[in-house]
Amino acid sequence: MSQISLLILCAGFGKRMLDLTIDTPKPLLMIQNKSLLSNSIDFFKSFGCNEIFINTHYQHKQIEKYINKYYDNKNISIIYEPEILGTGGAVKNIFKYTKNKNLCVTNVDIFWQNQNRPDIANFLEDYNKINYCKILLSKKNKFMGLSKSQGDFSLQNNTVKNWVKENDILYYSGFQILSKKIFENTPEKFAMNDVWDKLIYNNNLTGNLMNSKILHVGDKNTFDKL
Repeated sequence: MSQISLLILCAGFGKRMLDLTIDTPKPLLMIQNKSLLSNSIDFFKSFGCNEIFINTHYQHKQIEKYINKYYDNKNISIIYEPEILGTGGAVKNIFKYTKNKNLCVTNVDIFWQNQNRPDIANFLEDYNKINYCKILLSKKNKFMGLSKSQGDFSLQNNTVKNWVKENDILYYSGFQILSKKIFENTPEKFAMNDVWDKLIYNNNLTGNLMNSKILHVGDKNTFDKL
């Protein structure tokens, strides 16, 4: 497979981690002797993601220092956002720095594990063929660290729809592949949900369902249990 580009979203304040992120950015919190950021980098590098971007804002100098210390690698680029661009704006911004037309995006607060490898390998198979956006979804009973009574989406024959009450509860896993073209006529700062809504309306948002369990380190309560 040709070059795979990846963005690891790291600009947020991590407020749900409470006191843990007063002095430390969430991506550098340690779990099982590994930072969340290194977990994402090392996991996706093993799949051939050989162009990695990290967007930063909060405590950005700590993240830069960390990457310089542990990853002396020209294939990792830190993109500092003086003002947070939102989840959509952050992704759109990365296309200024890559020649690739498609991009993988992961939330840094997913702690990827070996059991997730078959799901990710399957998801990446058509990386270069994604014309709009494909998201990875998880059933509620396989999503560790998150519990809510409403789903994020529903899935009908690999086409993603908005969740309604009678649907199975499916959560967004925190990983997606998207095409540059879906950001045409979008502002500088916006949420990814705005783009997803338009894609859903036009039946252009597709999805895969994970078979393995996934661990989301979304708040301090989850972190403390690890």
